Amino acid sequence: MAKLYFYYSSMNAGKSTALLQSSYNYKERGMNTLILAPRLDDRFGAGKVASRIGIEADATTFEKDTDLFEVIESSCKQEPLHCVLIDEAQFLTREQVFQLGEVTDKLSIPVLAYGLRTDFQGEPFEGSKYLLAWSDNLKELKAICHCGTKATMVLRLDPEGNAVTEGSQVEIGGNDRYISMCRKHFKEQFFA
Repeated sequence: MAKLYFYYSSMNAGKSTALLQSSYNYKERGMNTLILAPRLDDRFGAGKVASRIGIEADATTFEKDTDLFEVIESSCKQEPLHCVLIDEAQFLTREQVFQLGEVTDKLSIPVLAYGLRTDFQGEPFEGSKYLLAWSDNLKELKAICHCGTKATMVLRLDPEGNAVTEGSQVEIGGNDRYISMCRKHFKEQFFA
């Protein structure tokens, strides 16, 4: 039976690396994968999933109004699919998470979604909230705070390195804009 998996963490835990490794493992066995990534995340170019350690792969992009079940079903008609992998899954909508459940239930294809659990204010992303609620399997990937403990939060920084406490939930950026921290150090910075 196919399942919906959610691999979640703060930033810099290796989510994209794990996704790319999973896709590679399937392909090494002669199986086909479909990698999906949100169009709005264009840090490495639209339609690219890239890891900080230098590996990357092409991806099919989606937007908030994309019917993922339809995209995946259409791809299955071109060649059999053995796994669907979603990068930056926090940007999924509630409806898209439901569609991914339908992929596992009706098309019998496993779906591996990778994303952040919370935003820079400690609030859950829509996609993450429903993946946490509806996935068959949850797996936390660990990142490390500067103090050496597990990082569970993400802090947004301004150009001077100060904590940003207000603003849009979605602002694309990497290590130049965000830092992973444990809850204790997040609170110290966010509420300073």
